[in-house]
Amino acid sequence: MNENLKLEQQICFPVYSVSRLITKAYIPFLKEMSLTYPQYLVLLVLWEYETLSVNSIGEKLLLNTNTISPLIQRMEKAGLLKRERSTQDERMVMVKLTSKGKELKKKASPIPEKLLKTLLTDDVQLADVILVKDMMNKWIEILSENNKKNQKKD
Repeated sequence: MNENLKLEQQICFPVYSVSRLITKAYIPFLKEMSLTYPQYLVLLVLWEYETLSVNSIGEKLLLNTNTISPLIQRMEKAGLLKRERSTQDERMVMVKLTSKGKELKKKASPIPEKLLKTLLTDDVQLADVILVKDMMNKWIEILSENNKKNQKKD
């Protein structure tokens, strides 16, 4: 068998696995707030920016409009946010938090520290976590740029 095709040789598999496991680690914290992980990500963006277009939320979360729109619709039905047409550009839909969505920020504030504690061990220190996070952000930048170049070719 070609060594390059062994699962243990792949870069993608540990990244994929860690992503799934981290997402699962969030579940107990988010369950208390009746949120899914994708909903939590949308709230993180809105807690930071207050009001954004649907497209901007999708760009920040690296999600397509066809993925983000139904998610935002469900969140609006749950009373977490509100959608309205932009006054500057009627084609653009703006999203803003409701008071219920803003209140969840207080409940969510301890989550990052709690999750970090699950990652730290005698073998894994805070500096290691920061290094990995920084490297992942670099990969996101590189791969996003590559995807944009490849889309222009199509």
